[in-house]
Amino acid sequence: MKAITVTDEAAGRAGMTLAERPDPDTAKLADLAGANYGDVVVQVHASGFTWDELSWPSTWIDRLGRDRTPSIPGHEVAGVVTSLSYGAAGLSVGQRVFGLTDWTRDGTLAEYVVVEARNLAPLPGDVDFTTGAGLVMSGLTAWQGLIEHGRLQAGQSVLIHGAAGVVGSMATQLAREAGAYVIGTGRASGRQAALDFGAQEFVDLENDTLEDVGGVDLVFDVFGGDIGKRSAALVRDGGSLVTVAGPPEARPRSGLAVDFVVQPDRAQLGEIAQRVRDGRVRTNIGNVAPLDDAVAAFNPTVPPKGKTIIQVRS
Repeated sequence: MKAITVTDEAAGRAGMTLAERPDPDTAKLADLAGANYGDVVVQVHASGFTWDELSWPSTWIDRLGRDRTPSIPGHEVAGVVTSLSYGAAGLSVGQRVFGLTDWTRDGTLAEYVVVEARNLAPLPGDVDFTTGAGLVMSGLTAWQGLIEHGRLQAGQSVLIHGAAGVVGSMATQLAREAGAYVIGTGRASGRQAALDFGAQEFVDLENDTLEDVGGVDLVFDVFGGDIGKRSAALVRDGGSLVTVAGPPEARPRSGLAVDFVVQPDRAQLGEIAQRVRDGRVRTNIGNVAPLDDAVAAFNPTVPPKGKTIIQVRS
């Protein structure tokens, strides 16, 4: 099968190569020889990639710390189940699915991928594969940050950093849909996009004063660093700072600070897909490229706007 592979961590995205890799062995999957309990093979139709994942240790080593190169990156998938192993509950061969794959196994920038069934959710027939792949990382990160860790309630105020970005735009939409008052941040060039996704105010982090926002009930942070540190002081008593940028450098005076790594969740994916079907949220997809052009798509000459999705199969 065709796949994007990486072998040199120092090379970063420039070290990506389109290569031939062995197809998943469905015979082994069926008899459990060399396959994990609960695995499925997915024929990939669309795949997503997170721009910093080549810096993650899990891209280069397995759970036991052993080198696993050449590895296939990408952890967001939408496709069709082609085979099941014992214990793969809730799915069937031929079913359309989408989900988040394991960090320490070969990923989704390939024609086929092996995934734990529990990491996948049914993809409704009226949601196309490109949209499905574009929902996975952004949708789960936003949902878990706001709802699970931030415990956002209607009527609360939330400050969302990077509100025009892939994750921030999803968080903005979900927060508005939950009945929150949303203040977005980012560069001036992202102002209109953030407002279009539902932010009611916008703070230009290069020209406005962040502290003028005043107190908020929840901060959703994707930046960390100085912005995350300053944001802690904006959290009202009993509020929360939730971040995906690593352990926070500062904590709210009288509230919670939570850093988390996104996790697969079938039920949450179902909730997010339903909101797409209802028109309550939409993806922030920029470039869509075929697998043959994936290396160029991930090494653009101009910084992309929106999520880059690889269309593996049309």
